[in-house]
Amino acid sequence: MTSEALQKAIDSLQIHDVYVRDLVAHCLNDFDPKYDADFDALVIQTKHYVKQSMIVDVDENRLLRVFVDLGARWIDETEKDESDSVKILIESEFVAEYHVNEELEEESIKEFSLKNASYHIWPYWRELLNNQCMRMHVPCIVLPTVQFADNRLAGSSQLKKGAAKGN
Repeated sequence: MTSEALQKAIDSLQIHDVYVRDLVAHCLNDFDPKYDADFDALVIQTKHYVKQSMIVDVDENRLLRVFVDLGARWIDETEKDESDSVKILIESEFVAEYHVNEELEEESIKEFSLKNASYHIWPYWRELLNNQCMRMHVPCIVLPTVQFADNRLAGSSQLKKGAAKGN
């Protein structure tokens, strides 16, 4: 169930933009994924970290900016030294920006940043990672899509009767 603080943020924010702020893509330690015979033995590790959020005034607009770090790396677990074990690294910092239509409490901003911003960024990250893998001759990772139920009507008689429709 959506908390009151989160619902206030959802009702008060409107998506404005999602974009890449930083991107790193490396094959490390002379690794060449195109010709490596043992590529399937590598282990994929992923990263997802909501780093920061802030309210800023830009021109006439008040914006909430949420910074999220995402990444994937392929490692060889047989390597003893961690720096030698990383064979491929793809990482990105995304920014999601929202128009702030009403003043929000810090609790609402924090909860929205931690629970909702990544959902807006996720499709862009999926596409970026898939394309970057293809460009580097790395077998593509197809990250799952993420879908979320609309919980606004939870507890309402419409939902209990099954008459509510998803967005």
